[in-house]
Amino acid sequence: MRDQEPGPGPAEQRLTTQEAAELLGVKPETVYAYVSRGHLSSRRAPGGRGSTFDAKEVETLARRNKRESAGGSASGGELSVRTRLTFIDTDRYYFRGVDATELASRHSYEEVAEWLWTGRLRRGVTFTAPEAYVAAARRAVGSLPEHADPTDRLRVAAIAAAATDPLRFDLSEEAVLGTARVLIPTLVAALTPAGFTYRDEGSVAQRLWDRLSGRPADEAALKVLDTALALLVDHDLAASTLAVRVAASARAHAYAAVSAGLGVIEGPLHGAASGLAHKLIMEVLDRGDAGPVIAQELRAGRSIPGLGHRLYPGEDPRARVLFELLEELPHSAPALAAARDIVATAARHTPLHANVDLALAVFTASSAMPSTAGETIFAVARTAGWIAHALEEYEERPLRMRPSGHYAGPKPPQPLPE
Repeated sequence: MRDQEPGPGPAEQRLTTQEAAELLGVKPETVYAYVSRGHLSSRRAPGGRGSTFDAKEVETLARRNKRESAGGSASGGELSVRTRLTFIDTDRYYFRGVDATELASRHSYEEVAEWLWTGRLRRGVTFTAPEAYVAAARRAVGSLPEHADPTDRLRVAAIAAAATDPLRFDLSEEAVLGTARVLIPTLVAALTPAGFTYRDEGSVAQRLWDRLSGRPADEAALKVLDTALALLVDHDLAASTLAVRVAASARAHAYAAVSAGLGVIEGPLHGAASGLAHKLIMEVLDRGDAGPVIAQELRAGRSIPGLGHRLYPGEDPRARVLFELLEELPHSAPALAAARDIVATAARHTPLHANVDLALAVFTASSAMPSTAGETIFAVARTAGWIAHALEEYEERPLRMRPSGHYAGPKPPQPLPE
């Protein structure tokens, strides 16, 4: 900041905070956020009321934001969005500059979520949901057919929670954080089968375990689940996260933004990938050998679930952490052996490493959980990351996530159809 500089020269034009906000297409508080990040300089207005900004600096920033919102580079590269949340390196990734695997290994899911949201660590934090939200979500989910999968239930629960919240259109940081702390336990509560009592106590991992497994949870198993949730909080601009940012760019409220993310993760190439890996492990366990199972997948022209990741040429750091924890669970030994057999067998065809989907599959298959459990864990975990990205996008110019279409249809004007 250059608040103490001499007054402006005759050729220098200064803008008020409101004028700068209008030119940038953001809220006044976002203008000050730009100052704190070093994107703009400010100076006290005469009389000490408010700040003024160099018009040329503001115009330059507005042009830069417009270029970035158009997506990609001049050479036609991929869409690029500025974020302060997650950085992915060759063989590791970071949350706000801190090694994500170390953070997840030492802190609970809730604490990691708070770090991603605010940049502050709140030790011992827990999330609870008002009874009205839980009741509305469970009623809505209870009306679904029996064959509805967990992601269906989560989407319906998010909508029911939104309808219960009359202040959902308040997009201030404080309000959105309040929504996040209520929505996550509400989603977990909505997974409770009708006729069963839901207790809103304990960590998210403890409550989620009861929704996913009929087996009592010991401390080591809960540690694996809690760490998996923390590891999966965010992973940069995955497909579901991009959908969330598009929704937030249009100023959809936080529940709607999360709903956009939930709609995307059902794809087999995203959140549902762990379910395919779970079924693969169960088949290998059933046959006792990965060879014929892998051969069947390759013969059908399918890629092997749970192997490889486009962002990591080597081992997926999330998988590495989970496999180390799974080694401490005696009942996971058969599924771990099956996963090793899958990796070794597939390596004869293509040198791919295990990814987090395979590690999740080992956990769910050895914990008496259904094949959909990995997708459920992923969705609950990633809800925190989606909220973090929505908060970032609310600070940006509205509707900036609007790429231009490249028309390739018949050249107009065409005659009216008969």
